[in-house]
Amino acid sequence: MSIVPKRPRRAAVPKVIAGPSRYLDDRLGAAGFAKRNLRKIFPDHWSFLLGEIALYSFVILLLTGTFLTFWFKPSMQEVTYSGPYAPLLGVEMSGAYASTMEISFEVRGGLLMRQIHHWAALLFVAGLMVHMLRVFFTGAYRKPREINWLIGITLLALSLAEGLTGYSLPDDLLSGAGLRIAQGVLLSIPLVGTFLSFFLFGGEYPGDDVITRFYALHILLIPGILLALISAHLVLMWVQKHTQMPGKGRTNMNVVGGPFLPSFMAKSGAYFLFTLAVVAGLATFAQINPVWLYGPYTPADISAGSQPDWYLGFMEGALRIMPSLELNALGFTWPLNVFIPAFIPLGIILVGLVLYPFLEQWITGDRREHHIADRPRNNPHRTSIGVAAITFYVVLLLLGANDVISANFQISLYATTWFGRVAIFVGPLIAYIVTYKICLGLQRRDAGMIGHGVETGVIKRLGHGEYIELHAPAADDIEAHVEGREPIAMLTAPEPGEEVPPVRARGPLGRLRTRMSRTYGEAMVPIEHEPHGGDGEAAPERETEPSG
Repeated sequence: MSIVPKRPRRAAVPKVIAGPSRYLDDRLGAAGFAKRNLRKIFPDHWSFLLGEIALYSFVILLLTGTFLTFWFKPSMQEVTYSGPYAPLLGVEMSGAYASTMEISFEVRGGLLMRQIHHWAALLFVAGLMVHMLRVFFTGAYRKPREINWLIGITLLALSLAEGLTGYSLPDDLLSGAGLRIAQGVLLSIPLVGTFLSFFLFGGEYPGDDVITRFYALHILLIPGILLALISAHLVLMWVQKHTQMPGKGRTNMNVVGGPFLPSFMAKSGAYFLFTLAVVAGLATFAQINPVWLYGPYTPADISAGSQPDWYLGFMEGALRIMPSLELNALGFTWPLNVFIPAFIPLGIILVGLVLYPFLEQWITGDRREHHIADRPRNNPHRTSIGVAAITFYVVLLLLGANDVISANFQISLYATTWFGRVAIFVGPLIAYIVTYKICLGLQRRDAGMIGHGVETGVIKRLGHGEYIELHAPAADDIEAHVEGREPIAMLTAPEPGEEVPPVRARGPLGRLRTRMSRTYGEAMVPIEHEPHGGDGEAAPERETEPSG
């Protein structure tokens, strides 16, 4: 008599997934697609939520921006103010500024919506930058995610343009000063600068069309492109699956975390509400962009201490520390003191971000797929380059307020400016060296923890009188996190006496590439396991999230 083994029963599908799946299948035949994607696994490391800050801020921007369009009038036609704000009664101003005043003082909830919109814009750019830094420092831009990395860089560049156009719409004295700088930057472009300025402003500065044209860019063109790119970014992330930090049970072939529904959706929904609460709280209690204090813009008026929003402050700083420099040739004057600071720093950052994944791939020869993210300390050169770039940006950002710093700290403006001119070159170099040393030090600490164990605080006296501290093996999850690092790929150098070196190592460029590859890849401290000097017990094994 033979016994037929029973087929194991399939786990019941949760009702929260079965219901929507059945509904879609009855109408679209999409049950398989829904079941597969509603159970998609997302890692739960805190750093993966940074990109969601930018996403939720963008949603808030769309909602509040739609509200503001009902009352804002993108007109530069002069009107006489007759609203409730007494200090400006009878003052001539543009229709754009008058409608901004109306939104602020006469539309119920208008000022709150204005301030939510402005704070969300600042948070959107900040979220994008921090998210890109996380991707850069962990190497999440590597194959197969190069296209998504390029989409992210495009989103960053467009967000700067979106911020500039929105910042200029109220046509107040502060934003007008920014527009004057933008016009000077356009004029510094050789050959076509004058034509671009006339096209944007509709004639001689300030013209009659710039607010109308910025309004179209701000509410239609740029948001449409942003929405399309964000959608493409999310689709690619969904298809390629998320990267994850190294740890127990985590490999390049799985994802450890929680399912999309209900785990990720619940956390994501709560995170959106938390983001909205923070932005609304800032808009309620922290005043921003009080245009009624600045007054309407007129080209003849100026103001002291004018600062752009923080994400454009680096360009202001570059303009302030640049020495006076012009090039005169063939009857033309090229103002390099405007062109260089306006385009070169931003160009260095954006072009560097675009090229870095491909330069790293060329240097290391690594064409594998990577789904395990690096800890920043485990790639010291990449981390040092990133910190040097941040230092470059921060120095320019601080020097955008050199007059404010000088006035408040009683420092000569010339000394502040010359400090910036030196620090812009020396600062990134120092940051690179210090960061590289810190990364190696952290690697040595990890190697010591794995090799010698964790200090227990228990002192033991040996037979010959020596005192030692007992060490215990690191907990399994910590050990897996540390040892989950992947070695940096390196090109093999030609062996001594080898008659025919590999093709990639031939010629000056090939030899340079091989040396760079060895330098880039050897910056890892080896981990050696040694017996633990004591009787300490290992930490208990920890549970892991389900993989998928």
